[in-house]
Amino acid sequence: MDALQLAAWSFPVLLLLIFLRVPIGLAMLVIGLVGSWQVFGSAAPLLNQLKTLAYSQFSSHSLSIVPLFLLMGQFATLGGMSRALFKAAEAFIGHRRGGVGMAAIGACAGFGSICGSSLATAATMGQVALPELKRAGYSGALSAGLLAAGGTLGILIPPSIVLVIYAILAEQNIAKLFAAAFVPGILAALGYMVVINLYVRISPASAGQIERLGWRDRGRAIAAVWPVIVIFMIVIGGIYTGIFTPTEGAAVGAVSTGLLAWQRRGLSRRRVRAAFEATAGGTAMIFMIVLGAAAYNTFLALSQLPQELAGWVGDQGFAPYTVLAAVLLFYLVFGCVMDSLSMILLTVPIFFPMISGLDFGLTPEETAIWFGVLVLIVVEVGLITPPVGMNLFIIQSMAPDIPIRDTYRGVLPFVASDLLRVAVLVGFPAITLFVLRF
Repeated sequence: MDALQLAAWSFPVLLLLIFLRVPIGLAMLVIGLVGSWQVFGSAAPLLNQLKTLAYSQFSSHSLSIVPLFLLMGQFATLGGMSRALFKAAEAFIGHRRGGVGMAAIGACAGFGSICGSSLATAATMGQVALPELKRAGYSGALSAGLLAAGGTLGILIPPSIVLVIYAILAEQNIAKLFAAAFVPGILAALGYMVVINLYVRISPASAGQIERLGWRDRGRAIAAVWPVIVIFMIVIGGIYTGIFTPTEGAAVGAVSTGLLAWQRRGLSRRRVRAAFEATAGGTAMIFMIVLGAAAYNTFLALSQLPQELAGWVGDQGFAPYTVLAAVLLFYLVFGCVMDSLSMILLTVPIFFPMISGLDFGLTPEETAIWFGVLVLIVVEVGLITPPVGMNLFIIQSMAPDIPIRDTYRGVLPFVASDLLRVAVLVGFPAITLFVLRF
């Protein structure tokens, strides 16, 4: 079996191991090392590779942004920012039809801007919003569906850990990727709010309303969230304007949210220790996947599979948008059973050279950034696509009284909104890229 055949067979074997619940980082590491051994024909080059593989990956300054953004999310939770965001949004629109649900979406967007993780956003906002939605008379289907969908805003609205990893893999500017993802993220939140509005108009019994609050109460709610807005503007604005690097911005964000949590008496010795332990555990998990992907991608590079695949697609004369649609469909399907970070690390080294070689009427940098945002969106859709979307199970574990079939039924309109948004962003790349021209 030659190197190309070996690489081609490695992918289904890897998927089989994942379905057998072998940790994906370990599965990629083992297959990558065994594949490289077979390509080299002896163990000596492989042993030389092992001496430098881990160091070459983890000594990258760009990766230090990962634990900093994770710590930022931990401090944000301890500081009660998720509840403050929800209460602020609820104070202004909770009295409207579907308003409490829209407030939950708005709070998910706000928390996602200081968290960077879909699962963490879904879990945190689920704890805050589920009791309020139930108190306001929302059906289980609508409550579970909107919170599962709202959780995906954690990886779409910057800062996003997945976008950081994509930027490193595709050798793109992190600040430009954050800027490009911002408008699609806002469109996602607005689309979810439109879905809620249509849902409650078609099924009025699925949602209730709360009493309208006075301006004094609204002022108190806004006063509780202005620090979150300031932190977001400092971090994202500072990164985009070049005042500091993304890593420095993450450090500023972590320190700022930590100080805010301390000021709000959300920190104690035990909680600080738990926050650092959770950050260390999350970082270790991500870095293990990064290490496994590095070994697997080295094997693919040795086999020349990505280059051969890109050349083959180019020779077939397929229309660029046909190839893009096939790739996005692949991400949508497999995003249902794999986490977003694993999907990015596993597939970008294969698909990115192929997409980069196609002519979409964009510059190479614009193509790379546009493709990265599209990939992030369709992987995000996979997180809420029945029957195995990961966000659905997060919400289900927090609301076991809601039948899983109701959760599936409730999330389908939000999936339809996501697919429509993908189609719009594919057809009009300028929506994603116009920010880069400022």
